[in-house]
Amino acid sequence: MSKIFNITTRSKKQLADTLTPVGIFMRLRDQYKYSVMLESADYHAMQNSFSYIGCDPVASIIIDNDEVKQVFPDGSREDFKLENRKDAVGVLKSFAARFEAPEGKSGSISNGLFGHMAYDAVQYFEDIEIQEKNEENKVPSLIYRVYRYVIAINHFKNELNIFEHTYGGEKNPVQNGLETIELYVNNPKSSSKKFKVTSEEESNVTDEQMKATINTCIKHCLRGDVFQIVPSRRYSKQFKGDDFNVYRALRSINPSPYLFYFDGGDYSIFGSSPEKQIHIDGEQAEIHPIAGTFKRTGDDVKDAELAKQLDADPKESAEHVMLVDLARNDLSRSSEQVKVEVFKEVQYYSHVLHLVSKVTGKMMKGTNPLQLVADTFPAGTLSGSPKHMAMTIINKLENTNRGIYGGAIGFMDFKGNFNHAIAIRTFLSKGNRLFYQAGMGVVAKSDVALEMAEVGNKLGALRDAMEMAEGI
Repeated sequence: MSKIFNITTRSKKQLADTLTPVGIFMRLRDQYKYSVMLESADYHAMQNSFSYIGCDPVASIIIDNDEVKQVFPDGSREDFKLENRKDAVGVLKSFAARFEAPEGKSGSISNGLFGHMAYDAVQYFEDIEIQEKNEENKVPSLIYRVYRYVIAINHFKNELNIFEHTYGGEKNPVQNGLETIELYVNNPKSSSKKFKVTSEEESNVTDEQMKATINTCIKHCLRGDVFQIVPSRRYSKQFKGDDFNVYRALRSINPSPYLFYFDGGDYSIFGSSPEKQIHIDGEQAEIHPIAGTFKRTGDDVKDAELAKQLDADPKESAEHVMLVDLARNDLSRSSEQVKVEVFKEVQYYSHVLHLVSKVTGKMMKGTNPLQLVADTFPAGTLSGSPKHMAMTIINKLENTNRGIYGGAIGFMDFKGNFNHAIAIRTFLSKGNRLFYQAGMGVVAKSDVALEMAEVGNKLGALRDAMEMAEGI
């Protein structure tokens, strides 16, 4: 029988009116490798009113190249090869079930698994092949960590809780760890290096190649192979210095419901995503499809008029309806009472306007929550509809593995409750190079020039963030 790790928790609470998640993270990241921060700029929603920092990992699971690598708090390891790729969902659930923790405070996270799924993790959920990883932007297909310390900042109450977790069976439990973290949290000193871009922007395809790809996608739509497909284009720049300054700039330029910085060791992932992959809380699950995009002007009156035009645009509306239907179908695989609670709401972001809906469902009794995650991954807004055929075509047309782009990043607890953002408006930092990517929703009536421009519109905040970061 697999060993169960019982968790005991100590905590301290203090006012956080003079503290920020960014400031705390900057003080902890040099002391604790592999730290993570999850924030939200959507404080008016109760579920998004907390920010979290996890540091000092004591356990982890990595699933990559059909191999599973697990590390546990007592120092033991379990490495094995998957006999069947689809066993990955059960393996991840079994790993989470090895930890028994007391209930956390209502509405907040005190412990669980923090990590990400790359786009190619879909190979563990569906019968589909994804091209080989590129070494330059390679990240594990799935990686989750369990941390000793979790800091939860309540933005409604300006309160901060520091949780220290001790795991049964540890050989060398930390002494006075909670007090040490408290000192770091309240220490006014933090360090950062300057950030500087050191190369021109490069793309994995030329403009002419991208136009040819869009035209091919239009032909697939006209033939009826797919209703919609989301090809993407990747860019990159070399840099030196501290990429965290780019994150700081991005969260300022493009505040979003999901803000995150994940230290993977030899890489980092950070972004400002407007869209959740899926949120599971008990029996309830919800997806917020985003499809339909106009560029903002920066003038409130003109943007209000553009919002009306976006809502009425037949092409953008048709694209949105298709992906709302796809979200309903994905949820219906393991859920009942599936409904569209909010339909085609225009939401404002720093550089673009988006059409957003909310689709909810109640999980069927006995459903593994992670199976529902698998059923809905990747988001249809990053692949197309029908999803399997769209991904198959994308795999043939795109010349590089997507890596983290189109994947998901966030948190799940030991019972399977799940809240992840889609990895869009996101940087991968690896080997002193920043990678960033965006896609376009191509349908039969797409205009090639407008689809080309959509990528630039979506990446506007990221390009501005790099420029701003050089002045921090």
